[in-house]
Amino acid sequence: MAPTKTVPRNAAELAEMLADPAKLKEVMASKESLTEFIDSYGQAQQGDGTELNRLVAEETQKVFAQMLRDNGMKGDKDAIRRLDLDPQNKRGGMLTSHRQGTAYNAAAPGASIDKHFENSVDYVHTIWHKTKMTDDIGEKLSMLRNAAGSVSPADGGFLVPETLRAQLLQIALEQSVVRPLATVIPMDSARVPMPIIDSTTNRGSVFGGMIAYWGEESAALQDANPQFGRVELDAKKLTGLSAVPNELLQDSIVSFASLIETLWPQALAFSEDSAFMTGTGSGMPLGFFGPKNKSAIPVARTTSSKIQYTDIVAMYAQMLPSSLSNAVWICAPDALPQLLQMSLDVGTGGNSVFVVNAAGPAPMTIFGRPLIISEKAGQLGARGDIAFVDLSYYLIGDRQTMTADSSTDYRFGSDQTTFRIIQRVDGRPWLQSAITPQNGSSKKLSPFIELAA
Repeated sequence: MAPTKTVPRNAAELAEMLADPAKLKEVMASKESLTEFIDSYGQAQQGDGTELNRLVAEETQKVFAQMLRDNGMKGDKDAIRRLDLDPQNKRGGMLTSHRQGTAYNAAAPGASIDKHFENSVDYVHTIWHKTKMTDDIGEKLSMLRNAAGSVSPADGGFLVPETLRAQLLQIALEQSVVRPLATVIPMDSARVPMPIIDSTTNRGSVFGGMIAYWGEESAALQDANPQFGRVELDAKKLTGLSAVPNELLQDSIVSFASLIETLWPQALAFSEDSAFMTGTGSGMPLGFFGPKNKSAIPVARTTSSKIQYTDIVAMYAQMLPSSLSNAVWICAPDALPQLLQMSLDVGTGGNSVFVVNAAGPAPMTIFGRPLIISEKAGQLGARGDIAFVDLSYYLIGDRQTMTADSSTDYRFGSDQTTFRIIQRVDGRPWLQSAITPQNGSSKKLSPFIELAA
């Protein structure tokens, strides 16, 4: 697309342009023209390098630094200044990298016991109740139990060494949908407060009350009253159970340890994703799907139980402009056939619209953004059967502790050992509400867009 073409100034103009077959054809003439258009629109609105994007990072850092001081954590001023809480930052900020939340952390509670175990086989063999008790085994069990009691006394069991915990979560990361794209906060306690900007509109002010204005020299200053709030990440308990025949453990505990390293990460990733997407917030994380996410926007569906091109356009037009380069599409498996067979009405006729690049390599994309297929999304026709989301606006609090235990009590009659793993994690959307754009349009913007039921 030639650089002289007009870039829409707001969501309404974008929807109008994409609904015009002539203009749409020009934009979608090639992959390059579509990519240039998307980048131009996103950057012009609220992209990296704009004043608006810079201000939200600075103000959030100020609030967080003040919270540290209020709680007596004075520390190094330079360290406070380096905190980067901008959800748009993908450079691996001090607290917001998902790799930081899953990689080995020398400050995590389990790091102190790493040196006592050679590998996962050694650890599993130690905590298995049928292992012959020796002075060395008894000393290790006492150390593990005391270490677990110091961080999660209610959980019981034995603390998992940090090396093994990091290894399990790194494998789980490859199976996860939400965690790799979310903002992960390592938690050094069971409850961690996070600052939020209570913003509902960008009209007249930004970030809940910050204003910028033009004026003559010596003119009186205008009052501003930014509204800052906070959300609390409260580590919830995710428990996994696995019953194993004792014969298997006696014959080959090495093979069983390898099985744990392979299957447990997948089970944890599946359960985490389910809660991060659809969790109720009661005893589990609060998911970003559904009406409990107050910042989510349900876009009205054109036809019941169908996903049409006009729906996709409307969803794209209400995405927060600064999130267009980060957002991903998530759809249910039974929604995929309609996406692949989507058509566009033109007058009395029509033609196929290959919205999804089914002919290209994985991952598939819609308007240049990845399409993720997940069974946790809503059923076809229900709210959230397809969603457009920027998951950097989803917070995950990771306690970075994991405990494990074994027992015969649960399956004593079946001659089985039950292994239990407990992980503590929380999650919730960062924004409190959708945002009215600066131009006052009734079409609000959000990083969480869903197709309504």
